[in-house]
Amino acid sequence: MDQDVAGVEQRWAMVNHRGPYLLLLIGAILAVPTAGMVGMEPGDWYAVGGLVAAGLALQVWWGTVAEMPSGPSGTSVCYYAVRWVIAFALTWINPLFSFYAFTGYFGARRLLPRPLRNVGLFATAVTMSGAQSGGLPPSGRSQWLLFGAILAVTVVLVAVSDRVFATEDERARVQAATIAELERTNTALQQALDENASLHAQLLVQAREAGVADERRRLAAEIHDTLAQGLTGIIAQLQVVANAPDLEIARTHLERACDLARHSLGEARRSVHNLAPVALENDGLAEALKKTVAEWGERVGVRAEFTVTGTAEQLHEEVAATLLRIVQEALSNAARHAAATRVGVTLSFLGDEVILDIRDDGRGFDPLAVPPRTGAGGFGLDGMRARAARIAGALTVESEPGHGTALSARVPLVRHE
Repeated sequence: MDQDVAGVEQRWAMVNHRGPYLLLLIGAILAVPTAGMVGMEPGDWYAVGGLVAAGLALQVWWGTVAEMPSGPSGTSVCYYAVRWVIAFALTWINPLFSFYAFTGYFGARRLLPRPLRNVGLFATAVTMSGAQSGGLPPSGRSQWLLFGAILAVTVVLVAVSDRVFATEDERARVQAATIAELERTNTALQQALDENASLHAQLLVQAREAGVADERRRLAAEIHDTLAQGLTGIIAQLQVVANAPDLEIARTHLERACDLARHSLGEARRSVHNLAPVALENDGLAEALKKTVAEWGERVGVRAEFTVTGTAEQLHEEVAATLLRIVQEALSNAARHAAATRVGVTLSFLGDEVILDIRDDGRGFDPLAVPPRTGAGGFGLDGMRARAARIAGALTVESEPGHGTALSARVPLVRHE
């Protein structure tokens, strides 16, 4: 748009600069064969030659020394007045110089301030009407009437044209202002987008750093909830073995100790495996969640289903890891506390957001009655909320005793870098 406006302005500047040369040349050429027809005397040629030379000199001066300013000025008013005087004098001598007098319509809006613009246009209309009615000055009543009629029509046409040009100029001004405002708005929007991207990057870095502390707490909770209890059970069984009155009792408790040791070893491997999202090393989030849900369902004997809606995209590693951890913790809680027979996990890609829903048909609970869990007591709902919040997301919980539980994590869709 700006290039089109600039192109139009450049073409009009060329017309205003070269047009007077061309029209003065046309008038001079036509004056030669028509001199006898309009009653030119031999001495008139000296005046014509001097006026043509003055017109050329004026145009050269205006084009090289006093280049047209951006708006009317004292210099532009003098230029317009002198050009009109030369054109009027030439047209008085030979009406065909009205071609040059037509330059009075050129750039009047740029050369003359508003109070003088109508005067300049009227003066040009007088010169043109005199030429069209047979030359200046009119001779006889009929020629004066003709001159008056042509002048009246010309003035009306000039007024209408000036009004149209004024409307177009105003429209162009408003359009230019609108374009400038749009450019400022686009610049501000781009700055906001850049700042938003920077904040997202900062947020992900903070989430990564905070994730280290979260994993330490989670691992401590795993050790407390599984390994420590398993080791305590093994010690208890071995103590019974040491004090057993017969070999059969000792063998029974020794087998229990072995079972506890195997279970604790499995829990240790699971905890180490969950220390980093290994499932995301070779798969995207959707595929990793599908495998996680299927393996969990087989391990705990619960019907587990996974669904993807929308167009799956490759997410930033921190966003994918956060959602995977939330699902793992939610499934772990369901296995420990919900006594569910069916669990559903849905991953939805909606515009600039990703929504993760985990639902079960377990015993449910009152979310308001659950106290915060800190320290080594487990990760829990507060931890899942903290995970979502660190990447500018949110976790909501809907549950009711006897009617199952529904968790929904909503996070920004940040694509893989």
